[in-house]
Amino acid sequence: MKKYFQFEELGTNYRTEFMAGLTTFLAMAYILFVNPTTLSLEGIDLPAGITGMDKGAVFTATAIAAAIGTLFMGVIARYPIGLAPGMGLNAFFAYTVVLGYGIPWQTALSGVLVSGLIFIVLSLSGLREMIINAIPANLKMAVGAGIGLFIAFIGFQNAGIIVGNDATLVAIGDLSSSSTLLAIFGLVVSVILLTLGVRGGIFYGMIITSIAGMIVGLIAPPTSIGHIVGEVPSLAPTFGQAFSHFGDIFTLQMLVVILTFLFVDFFDTAGTLVAVATQAGLMKDNKLPRAGRALFADSAATVAGAVVGTSTTTSYVESTAGVGAGGRTGFASVVTAGFFLLALFFSPLLGVITSEVTAPALIIVGVLMSSSLKNIEWDQFEIAVPAFLTIVAMPLTYSIATGIAIGFVFYPITMILKGRIKEVHPIMYLLFAIFVLYFIFLT
Repeated sequence: MKKYFQFEELGTNYRTEFMAGLTTFLAMAYILFVNPTTLSLEGIDLPAGITGMDKGAVFTATAIAAAIGTLFMGVIARYPIGLAPGMGLNAFFAYTVVLGYGIPWQTALSGVLVSGLIFIVLSLSGLREMIINAIPANLKMAVGAGIGLFIAFIGFQNAGIIVGNDATLVAIGDLSSSSTLLAIFGLVVSVILLTLGVRGGIFYGMIITSIAGMIVGLIAPPTSIGHIVGEVPSLAPTFGQAFSHFGDIFTLQMLVVILTFLFVDFFDTAGTLVAVATQAGLMKDNKLPRAGRALFADSAATVAGAVVGTSTTTSYVESTAGVGAGGRTGFASVVTAGFFLLALFFSPLLGVITSEVTAPALIIVGVLMSSSLKNIEWDQFEIAVPAFLTIVAMPLTYSIATGIAIGFVFYPITMILKGRIKEVHPIMYLLFAIFVLYFIFLT
């Protein structure tokens, strides 16, 4: 095993890799509770005919998808990178596709499955380089920042800090409300932990907030060991549902949904791989070794996640926490996968991890994703316009897909008018046409 994972060559050992794997798990563990809350649409007043997913089943699906994806990444690609259902993509799935478009979650899962299959084809072929080069870097960063603002907006809503208002659309909520105060407390605690450099600060912040909620009587505390450790929730409500509505994906609206799933996952994964590999010193001649294997592991995890019942599974930049703890090999990912499987038995904790507890995690993740704003070339107006519109449209229209569509429509226009037509890849014109049709027929 040491030889396979190149322990001697990379100057590491079992103890270091184990601690790195545990560190990565703690940094990612919040998704075990945030994802079920998001996909179940907990706390949302749902219109007639729209239902969220079963919370217990999503918890199990989240843990299984994370374990499978992370194990694939560790064994096949041999990178110390953890995978789990992605933040942003789960919000797009729940709030835009299901709640906004009124598409059944079963059909949305079919879209995730198809996007994963396309991702596998791209990963196994030379097309991945062409796709990566087709989308301008500025738009990639704008999409990441826009998703960050969208996630943060949802977090503020779930916390009750931002509420609806007939006159101004949105307004500040009742900050004296006990549930809102609990969410604000959680946000302050999480900010303090992360500012102090505590690895897994988001997860620890949720635990501390839950305990505080129990102390003040807002959350019912566990009364026995059975309320902490219990049976693994059944996958029956979600398993295989991606196949039940497969025939419903052949519409223009679902085409846009699938493209959004694919686009965000593809570039989020590529960016995370480069970021983690660079920090770990694994880049060679500015290239990522075994890039195809890593992308295949990610895409296969998305397919597996869709089958068991969760939104797109993707690589987590939180893996840098494990790298910071010394992780250099795929064995760290094997350890992380093991902890996700162990977490399956802690599903009763879903009862104490409420939407007020998870709201700070959404806001913090939004802050972290918005860091890409600094890399956009704002001094070039033809770049700034599509980038800005992409970013602001996501939270203002409550749709990641709409934000991407607006940016991808404006980008060719501003570049052509500026005389930079040769810099626009032909694929961008194809996406331009698709998104114009999207606005004509679906909005």
